[in-house]
Amino acid sequence: MKKIYNFNFVSKFKITNLASIFLTLISLILISFKGLNYGIDFKGGTLIELRVESDKITISDIRSAFSNMNLGDLNVKEFGKKGDYLIKFEKKEFNKNSNIKTIKENVVSKLGVDANFRRIENVGPKVSAELLNSGLLAISLALGAMLFYIWVRFEWQFSLGSITAIFHDVLITLGIFSLLSLEVNLSIVAAVLTIVGYSMNDTVVIYDRIRENLSKYSSSSIEDISNTSINETLSRTIITSVTTLLALGSIFVLGGEILKGFSLAMIIGVLIGTYSSIFVASPILKYLKVSYKSIAKDEEKN
Repeated sequence: MKKIYNFNFVSKFKITNLASIFLTLISLILISFKGLNYGIDFKGGTLIELRVESDKITISDIRSAFSNMNLGDLNVKEFGKKGDYLIKFEKKEFNKNSNIKTIKENVVSKLGVDANFRRIENVGPKVSAELLNSGLLAISLALGAMLFYIWVRFEWQFSLGSITAIFHDVLITLGIFSLLSLEVNLSIVAAVLTIVGYSMNDTVVIYDRIRENLSKYSSSSIEDISNTSINETLSRTIITSVTTLLALGSIFVLGGEILKGFSLAMIIGVLIGTYSSIFVASPILKYLKVSYKSIAKDEEKN
């Protein structure tokens, strides 16, 4: 790949690393003390897909109709066509069969129009706990598998750098969700796993070029090689990130409320992942004093 840029990224490593440490610590504090806004998938409750055949009904009217029934935490979103709503609420000891009829009667009475309960899903506390554990296990296994791949593919210094960048991306993304009190559900777990893969892919591209240039310019410092390698792969990084963000932006704007959380998590993750590949993963090699000697043994074996 021909180098068409000549930016001095290494000179910015110190300030960007301090910013990354600060943001990571803030994210850890937010997650630890404020916590995450878990959705129905993880804390249990009931989801109702509702349709009302009236253009005069607003989301405020729907929320008001449900809020007077002591259903616990209530979340109302519009989705799909006009008049379609998703209602999520947390209610302990909720009996789906006996209470839905009462809820429907109260909603119809409050709105003054007919309401069609198109879908009703109930997630109990035991199931929600299992889903949360499964989500955390999926993320942990993905991180472990990628750590093993990088360890085999590169040297241990590269493995440490890549896993640091991934933890950086995941923690800051979750920190933003905690700060904004955005709902965390199964689709967000899917987004986090996708972010992990995206960040790793971007990091591997840069690492592969650094490793190649270490062999090619064995007398050069890791700072110069890192800077050259980042510039050589920068056009690929920019093109991949921009095209991905265009697709995610379209989903965020046009995909409706159901896909907003997923697309927002992905947008944040792509931006942070692109940043971390350059300003988190690469500096780790500098701090660990990687040189041609670091890869010479593997090359001799091959």
